[in-house]
Amino acid sequence: MFKFLHRQQLVKKGLACGKSRLRVEESPWREALACGWLPRVAVFAAFAVGLGFLIFTGDQQDQPLKKYLICLLVFGISIAQLWVNHPTAFYRNSSLALIYGILLLQLGAIKGLLVLADSGRIDLQLVPLLIPYALAPLVFSVLLGRHLGLFGAVAASLWGAFLMPVTDTVFLVISLISGAVAVLFTLQVRKRSQLIRAGLYVGIAVWMLAAIFGQIGPALVSAPGLTDWAMVGMQTLAAFTVGVGTAIIVSGILPILEHIFGITTDISWLEAADLNHPLLKRMTLEAPGTYHHSLAVANLAEAGAEAIGANPTICRVCAYFHDIGKLVKPEYFTENMAQGVNPHDDLAPSMSALIIISHVKEGEDLALKHRLNDLVVDVIREHHGNSLVRFFHQRALQQADDARLGGKIMNLRAEDVPAVREENFRYPGPNPQTRESGIICLADAVESASRSLQRPTPQRVEDLVDEVIELKMDEGLLDECPLTLADIRKLAASFRFTLLNMLHSRIAYPRDDVKSETKATRKTEGSGSAA
Repeated sequence: MFKFLHRQQLVKKGLACGKSRLRVEESPWREALACGWLPRVAVFAAFAVGLGFLIFTGDQQDQPLKKYLICLLVFGISIAQLWVNHPTAFYRNSSLALIYGILLLQLGAIKGLLVLADSGRIDLQLVPLLIPYALAPLVFSVLLGRHLGLFGAVAASLWGAFLMPVTDTVFLVISLISGAVAVLFTLQVRKRSQLIRAGLYVGIAVWMLAAIFGQIGPALVSAPGLTDWAMVGMQTLAAFTVGVGTAIIVSGILPILEHIFGITTDISWLEAADLNHPLLKRMTLEAPGTYHHSLAVANLAEAGAEAIGANPTICRVCAYFHDIGKLVKPEYFTENMAQGVNPHDDLAPSMSALIIISHVKEGEDLALKHRLNDLVVDVIREHHGNSLVRFFHQRALQQADDARLGGKIMNLRAEDVPAVREENFRYPGPNPQTRESGIICLADAVESASRSLQRPTPQRVEDLVDEVIELKMDEGLLDECPLTLADIRKLAASFRFTLLNMLHSRIAYPRDDVKSETKATRKTEGSGSAA
């Protein structure tokens, strides 16, 4: 409060700017909550207590203490599995809370169905068809990846089998296979309709497995007249309704889970790729050259990501917004300059470099104001790394040399000529930290350099791409991102292919004046022959 009042006084006196830049504040409490060991232990303890509550409540359990001890052993194995095979999820407390919270929710649904069947409110024959086997596998597969989806299918199946009055191997098989089917059909979800399709296939799998293990009916093939067709119909309806219904519920709660646990799915990335975003619409009007540059970078980055197995949707969205900071002073960037007008001609090289470099901070500010995804903000900050603004640095060195030469003629001291400090011509960084950020860093540099090609032959494009990538590697911009040399070779090949398609030449069609001359000649020849 006091800082705010003090700032307002400085603004009134003209000693401070009224504009405040948004920044991502790193709170130690937030960091401890996200990655600390105490919240992690709390998640584990809460799940163990919840598991005990589900096992010990109700009268239908046989040897609950023995089952609970076995479930705790399975719980310990699940923790070790996450620690060894999924360290990212293990050390992120929000992911752990999501995993064990959804598993507890699915187990609670199983327990609720058993209680209702025990009280006579639901026919016991319907229970195997009413269990939402695909809940945890669908949520984990879409939000956390297929590996954790399979983990959820196995864990939910094991604990669910021990919730039964008598440990049920048929339940275990149905749950495992239906969970695997859910993961299989959600390997890459880009539309919500794909979730509904997965739920439909889960319903088919559950019904078929239940029929194989004699859970449907009783259905007697030898005596159709004795078959309880009403029960068969209800069981069939239950299997498909629960499968599709589970998928619909998962589709509906995905945005809530994404917001709570800080996860972005491919569905949300595709929604973020809408070119009608206010910042992109501003760019089409205020910085059209930057807009088209961003589209070209998006095409290069998406193709490169597909070539090396990175996320192409993230690359496309981040490439759209990576240069939004140029909206503050668009006329100072080459792609937006009017013909023959260069505002840098009237500025000192240091001031020109400051304007160019500032588009990173301005972009970060705009991204935070418009609540863009954290990965987009990171790419805006990282896509230039700590690289050097070479053109203006060279111009500053040349001017300093000219000033020293003039100073010798005019008998001036060498120390009167201001020194050129390289750090004043470098971007603030940090360097790219992720594969997607590294891809966009290279794609941005390659696309910008390709504008200087007069006649883009395959050999010239190849030399240009290799030169740009080699320069970025020499500067150390890729040292902190997990791109391998094999990835960089594949990226170079992808960039060459995409650039050649973008810069392809067209057939030179005859001009209108040539056509008119040809028509006039034909008319003259026609009139001469008639004469």
